[in-house]
Amino acid sequence: MPTKYIFVTGGVCSSLGKGIAAASIGTLLKASGFKVFTQKLDPYLNVDPGTMSPFQHGEVFVTDDGAETDLDLGHYERFIDENLSEISSVSTGKIYTRVLSQERKGDFLGGTIQIIPHITGEIKRRILSAGKSSGADIVMCEIGGTVGDIEGQPFLEAIRQLRRELGTENTLFVHLTLLPYLKASKELKTKPTQASVRELRQIGIQPDIIITRADFPISKELTKKISLFCDVEADAVIPSVTANSIYEVPIKFNEYNVAQLIAKKLNLGTVTPKLKQWKELVSKIKAKRKPLKIALVGKYTHLEDAYISVIESLKIACYHEGSELQTVWVDSEKLGENDKKVWNELKSCKGVIVPGGFGIRGTEGKIMAAKYCRENGVPYLGICLGMQIMTIEYARHILKDPKITSEEFDEEGKFSKDKYIIHFLPGQHKDKDKGGTLRLGSYPCTLIKKTKTYDLYKKPIINERHRHRYEINNIFRDKLENTDWQIAGIYEKADLVEIAEMKNHPFMIGCQFHPEFLSRPSRPHPLFWGLVKAAKQK
Repeated sequence: MPTKYIFVTGGVCSSLGKGIAAASIGTLLKASGFKVFTQKLDPYLNVDPGTMSPFQHGEVFVTDDGAETDLDLGHYERFIDENLSEISSVSTGKIYTRVLSQERKGDFLGGTIQIIPHITGEIKRRILSAGKSSGADIVMCEIGGTVGDIEGQPFLEAIRQLRRELGTENTLFVHLTLLPYLKASKELKTKPTQASVRELRQIGIQPDIIITRADFPISKELTKKISLFCDVEADAVIPSVTANSIYEVPIKFNEYNVAQLIAKKLNLGTVTPKLKQWKELVSKIKAKRKPLKIALVGKYTHLEDAYISVIESLKIACYHEGSELQTVWVDSEKLGENDKKVWNELKSCKGVIVPGGFGIRGTEGKIMAAKYCRENGVPYLGICLGMQIMTIEYARHILKDPKITSEEFDEEGKFSKDKYIIHFLPGQHKDKDKGGTLRLGSYPCTLIKKTKTYDLYKKPIINERHRHRYEINNIFRDKLENTDWQIAGIYEKADLVEIAEMKNHPFMIGCQFHPEFLSRPSRPHPLFWGLVKAAKQK
């Protein structure tokens, strides 16, 4: 069977949930017995999201092979449960970089380089390469942005060409649009959807399936109207009302026979998605659960997307523990300013997470949060920077030296290097290019027996994903020996500390890697699950 390609586009506005829709369709197809691979095509000119502010782009999701990618890849991995790679993330920046590099080498024999065929040709090469290298039966391709965006036009042109080259039996177009609700007339409107489809058709793309997003129930009359005006079969207009949980979406899509509809259009035969595991998960989500307040201490507290994998990992652990997550967003800068209200919010929580981050802003507040957790027996999970924060705080306390810090925080070089308990990794320095130069991807970690971490993982060697350029300074390991701070995991090849924990504490663990990238709805990550269990007992 030739590889099938499903292209997901969005219309009317952004943030409608194309990633969730693509992931949910992929879930149904995998549950039907097909091997599914996913790919995100982003129109921005950045080579990757690695240097983009979380305020602009949310979390940077890292794959096993070290690619810094869009947060939607996190949804793909969590839903479809397939580890992705660098080929899953394509941007305009990557496309132009390769084409211009080829031009400089003379690969085009002096020809004039144009959007068509050179840029669209490179986009098509990337899409087809994903199908070939992954060995997938079906490749899901999400086109970032919204139809009508000028930067997205080459991508739409490329998939239009692929439809002609591969045929209707091997390609399928899914278009996700918004049905806005007018409060004055108390009705959903289809006109923006019609306009969005008209825009697609003007560039030669006719959607095979339209998914309509709304916050209110969508009547059959509306789907029939969209079918008529957009020239799509009535059963191919799929209502998608905002769900209480994103993990309900595959179940909702299955109620409208989305897998069967796709199978019919792509000649996949008879399919019946096996969704027992998903139904069990949704049952846990819908069950009445006791609230559990967990504080997330960071500086992007008004933007959930900045910590989306951390939040989802916490939710998943809570689902499996019968708890209802109540995330308390604690602004680390205000914490450092001793804001009474913010401190009361922190103290109301049963557990604390200090996630990854970069830069000095808000770090003293995070150190104060770590001290509070250590002194009061509050369960604490430090991720990447959060482990470094935990280590700095304890070293200042036990070594009675308030000047102990991180090389990252000493921007003006006020302290001598012997104060850096956290320092640059070998090969890293402050003048190094920022893009793609961190320690990235999956590395093995050997766990130390008779530690809480070993008891959580229940195996001697683990593999976890990293994204950092600073590490614990091994000179301080001897100084902290025979204290409550202990090493729980090591990257043996370079003798780097990967995990540290506090001995005489219910749960205080820091890890240099990002465990949130490996949490799955059916398999809570051991560190998040451990935090939730400890918080329940607090």
